[in-house]
Amino acid sequence: MPPHLSARALSKSYMVQNIRTEALRQVSLDLWPGEMSLIIGPSGCGKSTLLSLMSGLTRPDSGSVHALGIDLGKLDDAARDAFRLAHCGFVFQGFNLFPALTALEQVQIALDYLDVPHAQAVEQAGEALELVGMWRRRHLRPAELSGGEKQRVAIARAVVKAPALLFADEPTSALDSVNGARVTDLLRQIAHESGALVACVSHDPRLIARADRILEMEDGCLIRDRRGPAPALPAGAQA
Repeated sequence: MPPHLSARALSKSYMVQNIRTEALRQVSLDLWPGEMSLIIGPSGCGKSTLLSLMSGLTRPDSGSVHALGIDLGKLDDAARDAFRLAHCGFVFQGFNLFPALTALEQVQIALDYLDVPHAQAVEQAGEALELVGMWRRRHLRPAELSGGEKQRVAIARAVVKAPALLFADEPTSALDSVNGARVTDLLRQIAHESGALVACVSHDPRLIARADRILEMEDGCLIRDRRGPAPALPAGAQA
């Protein structure tokens, strides 16, 4: 089984007050379908930059990313936007929910952008909320939900279109230990049951026990790549 995503020699730097900071230095890795990979390391080590490059949200200074067999570096901005819309789901630490929309509408909007017929979009949105245990609270708006419930709605929105690539940036940072564990278990369940590639960035050490694979970063470099304690995939799917 080929990897869903291959990154080769990724480097990225930023200018801050006329000082160039290297956020990422020559990072290479392969990520596979059907597993949750956890990218860990201290704040500022380049985790979120790596996720942004792998998902095509930003371009590297050098190096390449192939996702689902497509060289993202050869796509223009419009084509990369279309690729993300069709194939990627995103879960962010800030939830990014619309204050005026109900939980059902939050999830349905992802399908509206894909021009899914209204009745079908409502049905699929309801199924996604059921998956994350939020169907009974589908009528509530963000102000009426707890942090854990908001994050589950955000996950439902990310998975409702069955993306092949699911990226989660610090998805538990605003959650207590119980809700953080639930959200992480849910992300791993999605990877195992749907066959999606799930790449999760975090500095939360509690998530390590729930990852299929753990990639450690420091100072913009990938310093360690090891299997997690979750059940291993078939040999042909190993990195």
